[in-house]
Amino acid sequence: MYSQILVPTDGSPASDAAIEHAIDLARQYDARLHALYVVDGAAYSTLEAGADIVVEALESEGKEATRRVADAAADAGVDCETTVVTGTAYQSIRDYVAENAIDVIVMGTHGRKGLDRYLLGSVTERVVRTSDVPVLTVRQPADE
Repeated sequence: MYSQILVPTDGSPASDAAIEHAIDLARQYDARLHALYVVDGAAYSTLEAGADIVVEALESEGKEATRRVADAAADAGVDCETTVVTGTAYQSIRDYVAENAIDVIVMGTHGRKGLDRYLLGSVTERVVRTSDVPVLTVRQPADE
């Protein structure tokens, strides 16, 4: 059923919950796991100085976040590919799905409500609404 599974990560506890589910699915279906981190450089383009430093720090954070996914996958006997890209998060996720024949996306959700959700938006929600493949959303545990 699934041979290519994508788990976008931002290194947050919500992502960690999704990673566990993605690894479990990959193990059950003997599928390849793809860990993706998106650096949204546009969010820092208004900085007059230091934008490059911020983007480099985010790229480093992305490498660390995807490495953690790969390590957890390896411990579970799951093959994992890691990628860090720059772009708008939901669009980059959709592009990655199309370019890598992804069968399912497993994403965490922070469970924000009200004004926080409205102001911050939701990458997961946008992916769910626009994805051509199934999206499994995993809510962050309430105690985190």
